Amino acid sequence: MSLRSVVTPKESVLIVWDVQKGLVRSIFNREEFLRGLNNVLEVARRTGIPTVFTKITPFPKGFEPFAMRATGRRFQFTAEDLELEISPKEGDIVMLKNTWSAFVGTNLELLLRNSGRNVILLTGIATEIGVETTARHAFALGFLPVIVSDAVSSYNKEGHERSLTNMRQFFPVVSSMELRDLLG
Repeated sequence: MSLRSVVTPKESVLIVWDVQKGLVRSIFNREEFLRGLNNVLEVARRTGIPTVFTKITPFPKGFEPFAMRATGRRFQFTAEDLELEISPKEGDIVMLKNTWSAFVGTNLELLLRNSGRNVILLTGIATEIGVETTARHAFALGFLPVIVSDAVSSYNKEGHERSLTNMRQFFPVVSSMELRDLLG
């Protein structure tokens, strides 16, 4: 089966992972990332692929997971940091989530199964954290994650590149221009 036969508007959904102002300010390749992401958004909107924006929602104080408390890893976000860098359009879904997987604590799997979509186009920040975790979780659930290489990023260039190398072993990794060609 070719990638062209499965990456179709009817089979696909676009996830824009945590493209919030505080994270976009911290990435190493801001301009390239935003250009790639805007290319993907344009293709998705033109071809009718539904778009889901995920949004970090910090846990209430005192309700953080044990692992965060035990390691002292707490993230401080201002209200401005949590605002989306790119505004969703009418019909886009904004999914609040607390974890590194878009499937934990959300209804994403139900939405995908209800709509018959099996391909997840993954974009966003950070490649080696939420993007890779969601890709692996998606694959374990029977979905095909497709990572858009110039529409994912991180504050950690080495981690980003290592993650793309890891994911290329298991999942399709394409550029935004390759995705445009696949979708016509």
